[in-house]
Amino acid sequence: MAKQTGITVRTLHHYDQIGLLSPSQRSDTGHRLYNKTDIVKLQQVTSLKQLGFTLEKIKELIGNPNFNPVEVIKMHLESLKEHIQLQEDICSRLEGIYNMLQAYQDVNAERFIKLIEVINMDVNAYFTKEQLEKLNKQAELFGQEKIKEVENEWPALIAKVRAELEKGTPPEDPEVLKLAKRWQELVSMFTGGDPGITQAVEQFYKENPDSAMQLGINKELWEYVRKAF
Repeated sequence: MAKQTGITVRTLHHYDQIGLLSPSQRSDTGHRLYNKTDIVKLQQVTSLKQLGFTLEKIKELIGNPNFNPVEVIKMHLESLKEHIQLQEDICSRLEGIYNMLQAYQDVNAERFIKLIEVINMDVNAYFTKEQLEKLNKQAELFGQEKIKEVENEWPALIAKVRAELEKGTPPEDPEVLKLAKRWQELVSMFTGGDPGITQAVEQFYKENPDSAMQLGINKELWEYVRKAF
């Protein structure tokens, strides 16, 4: 059976132990003997397993006389979509962390952990349900490619503003005004020009100064760019 199907003997033993696929007969010496019906059942198990069903779920499906394939596929699709959404959220957070690390190469372990904490913060504490819906619509409007482009631009923009601050360039200098204008454009893209969302973002930075610093925006830099605004 193992040689013909490519399933290991250990796996067949496990299926037998959990009652998923037991052999139709046993030899006098205790060897498991499988017939054609067993092979068909094994093919069913393998097919369901390849679709992502757990062994426990497969056992339940195969042993259910009222088996409804449409309902099973529907439930499994919903479960997979939730899993895909979770993976996309994790991917988005990792990309955010990656972009920040690209801008700040001297990140130690402590700052790295704090950066992750910033990415994982609960946005519901700062934005209303309506604001979150508007933010989602803005994201749909621009698309993932444009969002990634903006996310990649932020660290470089912040670094340029910081460089002007460190050089002692006045906030009314044309170059600083140009950077501040682009800053406002990026914020407007994120907020959709909604002053309430902008205020919520500012409130976040105000209540989490350490978090803001992880993004490269400390109090001094924030005051500097606000004067340019």
